[in-house]
Amino acid sequence: MTKRILQALKREAVDRPPFWLMRQAGRYLPEYREIRATAENFLDFCYTPEKALEVTLQPLRRYQMDAAILFSDILVIPDALGQSVAFRQGEGPVLEAITDDVGLDRLSLETFEAALEPVFEAIRRISAVLDDETALIGFAGAPWTVALYMIEGRGGTEGTNIRTWAATRAESFQRLMDILVEATTRYLVRQVSEGAEVLQLFDSWAGLLPEDQFQRWIIEPNRRIVEGVKAIHPDVPIIGFPRNAGVMYRAFADQTGVDGIGIDHTVPVSWAAKELQPICTVQGNLDNHLLLAGGEAMERAVQNILEVLSDGPFIFNLGHGVLPPTSPDHVGRVAEMIRNWNQS
Repeated sequence: MTKRILQALKREAVDRPPFWLMRQAGRYLPEYREIRATAENFLDFCYTPEKALEVTLQPLRRYQMDAAILFSDILVIPDALGQSVAFRQGEGPVLEAITDDVGLDRLSLETFEAALEPVFEAIRRISAVLDDETALIGFAGAPWTVALYMIEGRGGTEGTNIRTWAATRAESFQRLMDILVEATTRYLVRQVSEGAEVLQLFDSWAGLLPEDQFQRWIIEPNRRIVEGVKAIHPDVPIIGFPRNAGVMYRAFADQTGVDGIGIDHTVPVSWAAKELQPICTVQGNLDNHLLLAGGEAMERAVQNILEVLSDGPFIFNLGHGVLPPTSPDHVGRVAEMIRNWNQS
């Protein structure tokens, strides 16, 4: 049986829209919190294959999504390149910020793949146990977004340091982006070799940039990665997610070579149907705060997304990840609505 997500990404007809959710494995599930409590350090948690396997499978047992997504983090790339990365309680990720070329000199690709072997082992284990209907999604952070954490030292900022560096020392910043393009391409190629069937590139901070900078630091690095991965694995579908890209979503879809594009909740679905679905499969875009709220407002939004986007190539998802306080029952209701769509 062909897996629904693979059908959708090939623009083939499906019996109902496939679905998975960003951060579908995570803190909203009590079973996740239970196993997370057994690991003191979040990166160690990500690098323990048996735990990554278990939490990847947890949402599938509850909701029967059409895809599992590897449980990991986008910051394993700077960690594997040799940058200091830590996750602190109440703060999230904290990195030893890179501020100049001396910091870039410390990054190394020599032992990069060896450092990520626990991730590849997790992929092998997950792939071995998934059923014939469930695809395995691998992923990485796109270069601009990973670079933001590397330079700012944390997320949740306006990106002042990275935006200044990119604007005033573009040649130096290009060097960092080249390192990240190479690292990300290698990482994703290995993920597919070990069993990933679909890839997603998360460019969560893409919306910070104006058009000319977006072209250089978002579209071009993503295009190079897609090209590099497909040179080795030409048939693997790749989804890009340049969050908050606005009207630049169309240029991204048109120029990067992605098979699918994830859209955030601010994108009108009628616009996505008209401007994006003729180019590639659209993935999205329920507001994660409506998922948190549940009830009629959530159900109306789900219904509208399904009505507008199901006529074209489409994967149901959120506009961003599941929020930790979300009720598992709300996720269950969304899953029920999607599975029953053809009967509604």
